[in-house]
Amino acid sequence: MTTPKILIIDDQAPIRRVLRDILENEGYAVEDAGSGMEALQLVKEQDFDAVFCDIKMPEMDGLEVLEALRKECDTPVIMISGHGTIDTAVDAIKKGAFDFIQKPPDLNRLLITVRNALDRKSLATENKVLKKAVKLQSQMIGESAPMLEVKDMIEKVAPTNARVLITGENGTGKELVARQLHEFSQRNRNPFIEVNCAAIPSELIESQLFGHEKGAFTSAIKQRKGDFELADGGTLFLDEIGDMSLSAQAKVLRALQENKITRVGGEKEIPVDVRILAATNKNLKEEIEKGNFREDLYHRLSVIVIQVPPLRERKDDIPLLVERFVETIAQGMGKATPSFTPEAMEALQRYSWTGNIRELHNIVERLIILCSNSITQEDVARFGVPLR
Repeated sequence: MTTPKILIIDDQAPIRRVLRDILENEGYAVEDAGSGMEALQLVKEQDFDAVFCDIKMPEMDGLEVLEALRKECDTPVIMISGHGTIDTAVDAIKKGAFDFIQKPPDLNRLLITVRNALDRKSLATENKVLKKAVKLQSQMIGESAPMLEVKDMIEKVAPTNARVLITGENGTGKELVARQLHEFSQRNRNPFIEVNCAAIPSELIESQLFGHEKGAFTSAIKQRKGDFELADGGTLFLDEIGDMSLSAQAKVLRALQENKITRVGGEKEIPVDVRILAATNKNLKEEIEKGNFREDLYHRLSVIVIQVPPLRERKDDIPLLVERFVETIAQGMGKATPSFTPEAMEALQRYSWTGNIRELHNIVERLIILCSNSITQEDVARFGVPLR
C-alpha cells in the first residue's frame, strides 16, 4: 500500500516544521513549500494526496494558490490561518477548499481532517478508475462494414427520443448498443436502468417494472418504486423482451401510450418520462404469429430497429476484439500482456463463433490463464477452437 503524500504550504518555516513532525509521526510522507509558486511547481512534478495551505502569504496568498491548485488537480486542499474569520472560511470553501482550520490547530481536529481528506481522495481515484473501466467495457469495438453501419445508426438515433428495438443472436453485444444509445443521448446524465425480462419470474415482472404498494401481496412489506419510476428522465432497457409475459406486455403498452404507470396494488397514476430501448434474440414477428407477443407492442417498440451482426459476419474485427480483451483481462489478473502469433489469430478468425463475442471473450481469458506469453495456433486448438 502506497504511503499517502501530503504537501504543506506556509511562508513560516517553524509552522512547516511543526506540521511536518505531526504528519510524519502519523506515518505520512511530507513535502513542504515556503511560497505559492514553489508549491505549484512541486504539484506539477509530483502527485499529492492532500495539501495544507496557509492563507496569509506574501506575493501569492493562499486563496490564489487554492484557485491555481483547483485548475491543476483534484487533490483536497485544507486551508489554515491564524487570522481566520467566518467570511474567510466560507470564501475558501466556496473556492473549493476541503476544510478550514485555524492556527494553532487542534491536534485531533487536524488528524481527523487529514484522514477525511485522504478518504475523499481515495474515493475520487476509485471512482475515476471505475468510470474508465465502465467506459472501456461499453465501447463498441470494430471497424468492419457491418459494425460501421451499426455505429452510424447509433449516431443518428441516439440524440432523439425514438424507441429502439435491438435484435441479434446471444452474445453479439446488444446491451452495448443500448448503452451507447443512452451515452450519446440528451438523457445521459440521468439513469440507465436495465431489466432482464428473461431472468425475472413472470409473477414478479410487473412489480419489478411498475413497483408495488405496501401489502399488495404477501411479501410486499413496504412500498417499492419500479424500474419505470427509477428510470424517470433517463433510459429503461428491456433486455430479452421476447420472454416477457403477455400480462406484463399489456401494462408496458399502456405505460408507453400514456406515459403513466400504476404500482401493483395501487390506484394512483404516476407520470413517467422514460425512453424505452428493448432487445431480443427472438424473431418477434414469429412470436406474434404464435400468440406469444403483442403486435401493437411490437410496433410501439420498433420505431427504429438495429440488427447487431453475429461475429461470423464481422471476422475482420476479431483482432481488434482480441487486443482489447487481452489488455483488460491481463491487467485484471496482474499478468504480463501476452501476444498471439499470426497463425493463432488466423485460427480465431476461421472459427464460426456460435456464442459470438461472449464466446470469444471466454476463449481469450482461458488462453491467457493457461498459456505462456506467446499464444500459438496449437494453444488455440488445444483450448477450445478446432483448426480447419
